[in-house]
Amino acid sequence: MTSFTLMILSGDGIGPETMAEVRKLIGWINARGDLKIGMQDGLIGGAAIDAHGVPLGDETLERCRTVDAIMLGAVGGPKWAGAAYDKRPEAGLLKLRKELDLFANLRPAIVFDALVEASTLKAEIVKGLDILIVRELTGGVYFGEPRGIEDLGNGERRGVNTQVYTTSEIRRVGRVAFELARKRGNKVTSCEKSNVMESGLLWREEITALHKAEFADVALDHMYADNCAMQLLRNPRQFDVIVTDNLFGDILSDEAAMLTGSLGMLPSASLGAPGTPGLYEPVHGSAPDIAGQGKANPLATILSFAMCLRYSFDQGALADRIERAVHDVLNAGTRTADIMAPGCREVSTSAMGDALLGSLE
Repeated sequence: MTSFTLMILSGDGIGPETMAEVRKLIGWINARGDLKIGMQDGLIGGAAIDAHGVPLGDETLERCRTVDAIMLGAVGGPKWAGAAYDKRPEAGLLKLRKELDLFANLRPAIVFDALVEASTLKAEIVKGLDILIVRELTGGVYFGEPRGIEDLGNGERRGVNTQVYTTSEIRRVGRVAFELARKRGNKVTSCEKSNVMESGLLWREEITALHKAEFADVALDHMYADNCAMQLLRNPRQFDVIVTDNLFGDILSDEAAMLTGSLGMLPSASLGAPGTPGLYEPVHGSAPDIAGQGKANPLATILSFAMCLRYSFDQGALADRIERAVHDVLNAGTRTADIMAPGCREVSTSAMGDALLGSLE
């Protein structure tokens, strides 16, 4: 029997509710007998602050280093809104990514046929959309030094953040994008602002050199990030894999997410070097306004778990089966409130998980 260990960090808000449906799915997998997934639990975000005074405890971090993969629900909420920058719930997630050096964030933007009308764009623009954005996650302006707010006197202050990248940082995330493109549409679009930023010029030069040296069989084009934002609305199906830096990736992946019509359907993965546990989490936030009401859509968390099966556990066939079950449930008209449509049946978080298991059976 093949076995793996999975750390579950349910987090805050709707995180525990959506993660409960993943636990049911893991129970179904374990009961089949040919794969065993052992689960551990830890605290992150506001839950960790309440229990230990920090958004990610050292003991939890060390346990995360020893497992095969990590599933995360969501972090944050108004309860902790006034906390200092390094004590916010989100700081726990940033610390986890940084300490494990999870440098490549994978954000699929897929339009399910059953939900094509949920997009704010015309159906003929988004139907069949399947984009993968690869965002550099541990460098750039979010982590560069110097940073901070300084007092200049006379009522003037200055805020500073530094955009900085090295050759190795650019090439390693570029390599992930090219390798994934080979398994998809074999095309990479690299996005930066090389016309006004030296870091963007370096990005373009290093991606070009990597392509020439190792991935000449993959189609490559370059695009300024602002043009990419426009093209995602104009003609999103021109893209296959988009690779970009931390700041632009943050913005472009959220834009691409909204092409699909619902954040409740979108998974993500954060990957590091071979042997490093991957981190898998839904794109949506903690949604404290509906927490505890059974209204949350668990499908993004379930699809994140499918990515875990594919990338960390090398169980691609099982991941495919779960993704097909999601399609089947949606095609049958089963909906949570966020994706409800006329003629469909609205169900709770738990009932959606049950419907998925029923489809798998």
